[in-house]
Amino acid sequence: MNSEPDYRVEETQVVEAIERLLAARSPAATICPSEAARALAPENWRALMPQVREVARGLALQGRVVITQRGQHLDATLPWRGAIRIGVPRRESI
Repeated sequence: MNSEPDYRVEETQVVEAIERLLAARSPAATICPSEAARALAPENWRALMPQVREVARGLALQGRVVITQRGQHLDATLPWRGAIRIGVPRRESI
């Protein structure tokens, strides 16, 4: 049972946190959604996790990030369970 109150921030803040964390990593690296949540709300990060996952899904639907689980890409249109990672889509070589 989650005893933390609902906690949300502006969606743009979540997008910026995800993008900032990814930009600080190597192109092949991924981040955990909790890293973005903790960057935005160190004391309330757990309550922010559903929103971070929701925003990550939206970014994946736009092709701006990829979502993986155990190294496998997840379909952003399907439900997810468990731990996920957020990464930058790989650009094909020309």
